[in-house]
Amino acid sequence: MSYERRLNVVAALVPLVIGVVAALMSWNLGVGSLSAPGPGMWPLVVSVAMVVVAAVLVLQSRPRGDEERFTKDVVTVAIAAASLIAYAFLFELVGFEVPTIALLVLWLKGLGRESWRVTAVVAVVATAALYLLFITGLGVSLPHIIQL
Repeated sequence: MSYERRLNVVAALVPLVIGVVAALMSWNLGVGSLSAPGPGMWPLVVSVAMVVVAAVLVLQSRPRGDEERFTKDVVTVAIAAASLIAYAFLFELVGFEVPTIALLVLWLKGLGRESWRVTAVVAVVATAALYLLFITGLGVSLPHIIQL
């Protein structure tokens, strides 16, 4: 199998595996019936659609000539994805403000190579704006450490 074909297969297998895992988790939530859908109904529908599309992509994985090679930019994408998982975990653990600022600092300074001044201003202002919008303005109940 050529390098390009392997890339296409891997690119299709990733969403296929995610779709299968999401389908199993959706099923465990309870699907219900068409007349009385359970909480897992729509996640299951989306997961099955994801698996079907990914399976078609695996079957049509022949090289087309426009495939890109893996570069160091893949590491940047992996770090960004892992930081979102860490953000979701820390969000529940310590609240909204600290993980949001930390995520923005990582993305702006670490991944985007912005100056410290731009990083600090954008991270603090964006977090404050999100705080005001969601917690103060819309009254969304988010875990947070700042009590006004």
